[in-house]
Amino acid sequence: MSTEAAGQPLPEPLHARPVPRPGRWVSGAVVAVLAAMVVHALITNPNFRWDTVWLYLRDVNVVRGVGWTLVLTFGSMAIAIVLAVLLAVMRRSDNPVMRWVAWVYIWFFRGTPIYTQLVFWGLISVLYPRLSLGVPFGPEFFTFDTRDVITAFWAALIGLALNEAAYLAEIVRAGLGSVDPGQSEAARALGMKESKILRRIVLPQAMRVIVPPTGNETISMLKTTSLVVAVPFTLELTYATSAIGTRTFQPIPLLIVAALWYLLITSVLMVGQHHLEQHYGRGFDGGRTGRGRRRDPGRPGGPGGDGRLGRQEAIRAAGTTQDDPFVEVTP
Repeated sequence: MSTEAAGQPLPEPLHARPVPRPGRWVSGAVVAVLAAMVVHALITNPNFRWDTVWLYLRDVNVVRGVGWTLVLTFGSMAIAIVLAVLLAVMRRSDNPVMRWVAWVYIWFFRGTPIYTQLVFWGLISVLYPRLSLGVPFGPEFFTFDTRDVITAFWAALIGLALNEAAYLAEIVRAGLGSVDPGQSEAARALGMKESKILRRIVLPQAMRVIVPPTGNETISMLKTTSLVVAVPFTLELTYATSAIGTRTFQPIPLLIVAALWYLLITSVLMVGQHHLEQHYGRGFDGGRTGRGRRRDPGRPGGPGGDGRLGRQEAIRAAGTTQDDPFVEVTP
């Protein structure tokens, strides 16, 4: 029975008022004023020489430095990722020799500064003037001059990659350890080989844990390339802008040029990392698909976020299975 039918008056509607939050508005105003002061100082200070910044932002030497920086970043990361997977597998191996070799490698390269390692790679021709191929502890078939084989670029690339592999190995090991061991046991029960289990079962699931820190390491590697002057390699972005600043006696505008290029590349890398995280996070984000949309459970065979039928919907739509597999035995 309703309230009106019972002869009782209706209650007055509630007029809810939001809780006043003066601290939020005050703090927002203070931050806005500080940000406006920073922008005003950047624009009005003539010592920044924004005209020089715009002039050299597109300079051919600077753009070439950007290209070499990207080559060093992605080349060293590609080599480091391959080595990291190998080291992580060795750390998880039942062979004690493999475990100890991987542990010593990680211990050494994580325990020494990257700048020191790059200096040693720059002096590799002093330590080993000749490189040779032949029988171990036996005759040599081919001999090469180290300076001709390991140039400044290759020394910088190898030095960055070997150092980064030690850090990525721990990231990959953590990602492999996050996968339920039952996944590997089920694959072995189906007769899959260990290499195939790692490639098809474990690694795809571990990527959800591996991708975020690897993206951070890639961004860090972008800025670590500024240390290859220790080799010395003098074509990357930081050295190119510093050389121009020294020549024109305007170091501050050229430092701003380098900072703007680093910020631009980092922004692009962050966008790429975000999409990779979404891709490998499918199935772990509450049922969302790659584009962030949920499947419609009430629509048989409804498409997911990528416009394709789900696996179960496709099986049901094929008509090869019964809607109720226990219908014949259910009393």
